[in-house]
Amino acid sequence: MAPKTTLNAKNLEALGAECLAQLLIEISTGDAAAKRQLRLALAGTQGPKEAAREITKRLISIARARTFVDWQNRKPLVKDLETQRRAIMEQVAPQDSREALVLLWRFIGLAMPVFQRCDDSSGIVIDIFHQACADLGEVAKTAGPDRRRWRGRFSMRCRTTALVSTTG
Repeated sequence: MAPKTTLNAKNLEALGAECLAQLLIEISTGDAAAKRQLRLALAGTQGPKEAAREITKRLISIARARTFVDWQNRKPLVKDLETQRRAIMEQVAPQDSREALVLLWRFIGLAMPVFQRCDDSSGIVIDIFHQACADLGEVAKTAGPDRRRWRGRFSMRCRTTALVSTTG
């Protein structure tokens, strides 16, 4: 049996919602990434539209960023991109596949601006965009009509992402 101080879900649940909320506020103070993650989780409880709004705000912010990200500072960018991709798939796609498609297009559209300001010599960043392309295919299957339109956009964006990975 695990000691009561071991960090696991069961032990943390025993703290209660109020205590955990206070801890999360304290831990996230001064940590923009943690605050974004908490806001995203809260938005997800309000439905896919609210989650999509939070995701969209972050994707716009990532697209506008101009700071070069070298290999030493790549980890936060990778985590941020992966958080947004997972949020699209876990919080939006199950309830609103069309909205998820729009978000995934926007996400994949980040490839060019991200690679222009990022050292991805390890290939970790491009892997996230490749996964987003795969996610897009899965979501498109459930999005309903306009498959030809989606398919054309899908192949063009994924070709662009592949081109960026070989030239960026």
